[in-house]
Amino acid sequence: MTVQNSPKICLVPKLSGLGGMVSFQRRLTKGLQSHGVEVSNDINDNSCNAVLVIGGTRHLFRLWQINKKRIPIIQRLDGMNWLHRIQICRLRHYLRAEYGNLILRIIRNHLANEIVYQSCFARDWWNRVYKIQDKPSTIIYNGVDLGMYSPYGPEQRPQGHIRLLVVEGNVMGGYEWGLENAIHLAILMSKRPKNAHSHIELMIVGRVAQELQSRWNNYITDLGEQVSLTWSGVVPQDEIPGIDRTAHLLYSSDVNPACPNSVIEALACGVPVVAFDTGALPELVAGDAGRVVPYGGDPWKLEQPDLSTLEAAACELLGEQERFRNAARERAEDMFGLDRMVNSYLEVLMK
Repeated sequence: MTVQNSPKICLVPKLSGLGGMVSFQRRLTKGLQSHGVEVSNDINDNSCNAVLVIGGTRHLFRLWQINKKRIPIIQRLDGMNWLHRIQICRLRHYLRAEYGNLILRIIRNHLANEIVYQSCFARDWWNRVYKIQDKPSTIIYNGVDLGMYSPYGPEQRPQGHIRLLVVEGNVMGGYEWGLENAIHLAILMSKRPKNAHSHIELMIVGRVAQELQSRWNNYITDLGEQVSLTWSGVVPQDEIPGIDRTAHLLYSSDVNPACPNSVIEALACGVPVVAFDTGALPELVAGDAGRVVPYGGDPWKLEQPDLSTLEAAACELLGEQERFRNAARERAEDMFGLDRMVNSYLEVLMK
């Protein structure tokens, strides 16, 4: 999409640190600027042609003022906070999660002129819980730089063992459940006769509490299986492609994710994805880009999943690596290029 007359878009809030929204804001900013669009993160900048709210912002009164000036407000929505409602947590955490949902809902229902959902799953979730809104909406999947995230680089997969990769910003605050499933998946894979000759390394990229790391290290040691845990911690974003290229598989450990960047990044690097059929994963991992299998219970209640079916799917992907790796890259090229994402946002923002 060609942009004329040097428009300016306000992206709020200004994000920093870890997480998918941070990566999205950086990528979209770079993409918009490459199309000649000026980007501001100041919600008080009166020269902006439109405002994109990435999730939510506490500046509701300012959004109301912008709305009254008939400046378009677009809200980008993924999912909503829900784990705190079914897991025991501190009152402060519970209230913060509910407050976050309230902010998102107020903007969606009363202040935004149009909604961009990250996936069909996210749209249907919001419509089911908080009703369909009588305003335009569209689906725009996340995108990545297919040159940076690619199968081509000096990194190699381990020859002497299988590397199963998990990439999350934080494996805390209720997301420990996904780590537990990943560890038990690795254990099951190590026991299959076809894999018995090969050690299974589970590499976890992301912030994990030291106490949790020690607990699982001790568990694996006591178990005596051919499994090892590699805790890589938080790594710079530009190191993720190289790490992805060293993995045989990515396991998407989040439950009911709206549009996980880690999955799209892995596909772009030619890494097949194994996951349960929760959230937007069936939309992202199509064809032979990986395998998405039935959860086997109610994921909204965090019931015990069917890990045996997941393990069988993982072993299928290991059996024909080149076929699935090529299909993963093709899926990313077809659906998740950065230019495709940026052009889709431009069509919404520059109406």
